[in-house]
Amino acid sequence: MSYKLLTKPLSGEQIAIGPDVNSDQLMLALETSCDETAAAVVLNGRKVLSSVISSQIDIHQVYGGVVPEVAARQHLESINFVIDEALKKAGITINDVTAVSATLGPGLVGALLVGVSAAKAIAFAKNIPFIGVNHLKAHVCANYLDTELEPPFLCLLVSGGHTQLIYVKSYLDQHIIGQTVDDAAGEAYDKVARLLNYPYPGGPNIDKAAKNGNKKAYDLPISRVEGYNFSFSGLKTAVLRLLQKHRGDINSDDLSASFQEVVTEALLRKTLEASKEFNLNTLVLAGGVAANSGLRDKFFNLKDKYNVYAPPFAYCTDNAAMIGSAAYFVEGYYDLDVEVFSRG
Repeated sequence: MSYKLLTKPLSGEQIAIGPDVNSDQLMLALETSCDETAAAVVLNGRKVLSSVISSQIDIHQVYGGVVPEVAARQHLESINFVIDEALKKAGITINDVTAVSATLGPGLVGALLVGVSAAKAIAFAKNIPFIGVNHLKAHVCANYLDTELEPPFLCLLVSGGHTQLIYVKSYLDQHIIGQTVDDAAGEAYDKVARLLNYPYPGGPNIDKAAKNGNKKAYDLPISRVEGYNFSFSGLKTAVLRLLQKHRGDINSDDLSASFQEVVTEALLRKTLEASKEFNLNTLVLAGGVAANSGLRDKFFNLKDKYNVYAPPFAYCTDNAAMIGSAAYFVEGYYDLDVEVFSRG
């Protein structure tokens, strides 16, 4: 059965939450794992009634990346505002909420503590269940928002810190069958962007430049890794050596296009190999790099043979709507004493 029995913190009353429950359930969700303070209200894991995001990109841009202490302080300043705004836009009050959820990890510890502490306080004050959510599982669940997608399917999760192939057998049953052995794909994008002197965030800038470049201009290696694992550190090094060799005589658009072609081709190959072995005809993209135009084009060009899903751009990067979906569909952490974690 696809539901969880949760306990209200004050009364001890149990409540069932999940797709097999025959009543509407409103989830207030918070996300503060990195540099976005977000709140959302999600109905039954699929319908987004509101999604509010306060971004810190402009603040961290001057540093060339996220500064954890600065991020945590910004979350503290924004958290109450985004909660109030999410409830207002959804047309509800806090008394209408079935449960409250927040990202428990992985992420920046100081940042995570802001959202989790706020969610626990609401759960205790309103006597509603608290659900701590794994951020990576939430990225997968972003594909349930405003769709009728159901397991089983194969998900390629690609973000700044993680690259994983996940066999989703059911809502509650997910298996990682492959992952990066070094740099994640998004991490490689950011490192190469710095080599090319692109501003933070680097990934979208490489994607933008690649649209004007020749993807066959530079011969870059596709790593050969056992099974369904990935490796991108060698590719990053190859780009560095190419830049050192030509000493500035490089077309940045062409190099961006060549780099992006190799990354997306490596991701596609492994995904297709796994889909054949596990006999899965539904392919799903998730994570921040799922917004990359080169990767989306490669996958959606397969629509004649596969059912292909990817979240709208707003739900690819960190957001609270996906947290609300995950709190409804997948297992989480329900104890008010549970602690945040930095690594998944």
